[in-house]
Amino acid sequence: MKIDPLQKLMQNKSLLIGSIIVLFLVVLAIVPSLFTSYDPIALDPTAILEPPSARHIMGTDEYGRDIWSRIVYGTRLDLLIGVGAMIVPMIMGTAIGLLSGYYGGKLDSLLMRILDVFMAFPYYVLAIGIVAILGAGTKNLFIAMWLVGWKEYTRLIRSEVMVVKNMEYIQAAKSLGYSDGKILFRHILPNVVSNSIVYGASDIVMCILAGASMSFLGLGVQLPTPEWGAIISGGRAYLSTAWWITVFPGVLLIISGLGFSLIGDGLSDLLRAEDH
Repeated sequence: MKIDPLQKLMQNKSLLIGSIIVLFLVVLAIVPSLFTSYDPIALDPTAILEPPSARHIMGTDEYGRDIWSRIVYGTRLDLLIGVGAMIVPMIMGTAIGLLSGYYGGKLDSLLMRILDVFMAFPYYVLAIGIVAILGAGTKNLFIAMWLVGWKEYTRLIRSEVMVVKNMEYIQAAKSLGYSDGKILFRHILPNVVSNSIVYGASDIVMCILAGASMSFLGLGVQLPTPEWGAIISGGRAYLSTAWWITVFPGVLLIISGLGFSLIGDGLSDLLRAEDH
């Protein structure tokens, strides 16, 4: 009996709950004006450091800006950072892993030595170094995360390709005279990319956290642009008197991380079930 995609989603609790959380965040990002009437960067000297109330449900910051409004409008940028900083490295890493695993030899040795150089440095150290050289800002934050984030995808795809390329159907394709490009993208890639996609869903969490961390350090998104890490950084000086400035965007960070992590776990469970 064939199970339709909706029924599969309903049976997979991790994927279902994660999808609901992420869908909520996407709606926040697309139509923020439905959830707040305040301008996220408008100053209000009469409402400085107000605690959560009916007027400002998550309080205000040191400039009288509504925290809920800044969180809502910051959702778009944080999701953009998470997804945008994941897609480019996934494409880069997949392409490098395909070439390295399929051709092997000197090309594989060269690419793996380059990989080893990048692997020698922790993610944040390398990213911070690149942003420090290029200068703080959203564009340079993306460049740094693109240059650093491809390594894991390359290792994952390379290992899968090295197994798949020796299978009988690949050898048959070679004997029929199929071009390398056709073999790579029509026969190998569809069979190795699923694990990369699962990893990518979880990697979005790391990208969002990395972007928020860089903004917290003053190297990413710059104030007054609403972004969760930048909001948390701006509230550091008021932790004892205005805890809401840092706590509420921190909670949204945790919720978003939970949502994408559940999607990654759900996709992994789904693929394992199909393999069986």
